[in-house]
Amino acid sequence: MSGTNRVFEILAAAKRLAQEYHQLTDKPLGITGEVAEYEAARILGLELTAARQTGFDAIETKDGIERRLQIKGRRLIDGRKRSQQLGSIKINNEWDAVLMVLLNQNFDAVEIYEAEREAIISALIAPGSKARNDRGAMAVSKFKSIGRLHWKV
Repeated sequence: MSGTNRVFEILAAAKRLAQEYHQLTDKPLGITGEVAEYEAARILGLELTAARQTGFDAIETKDGIERRLQIKGRRLIDGRKRSQQLGSIKINNEWDAVLMVLLNQNFDAVEIYEAEREAIISALIAPGSKARNDRGAMAVSKFKSIGRLHWKV
């Protein structure tokens, strides 16, 4: 069995455990980022970088051109009213675009959006939000408005 297949088996088991953990505690288990990275790689044919790579999580190669991608994931839970936020996007590192992987309650990818570096930086440095300006946080709705739908179930 290849390493990649074994990783997907482990993630499938982790998804089930995370679902049960959330049902019991109403708290996340904290695997969303890892699941989002592997879902993006599987669906879009990306090459994931080594753990703790500074600035980007995957490389996309098209027509001999490499693009460095940050991958952000968000699990969307039905009935939640508060704004859904992505994790911090670090604008000082080297990367070309950001992928936002939206996961359903079962941690399955349902949509992937892509936003280019220029659009992300413009949105993050725009005046008005301490979370956005200081921490690089962005709402899912904002990312959708500046990005494009790249894939959908």
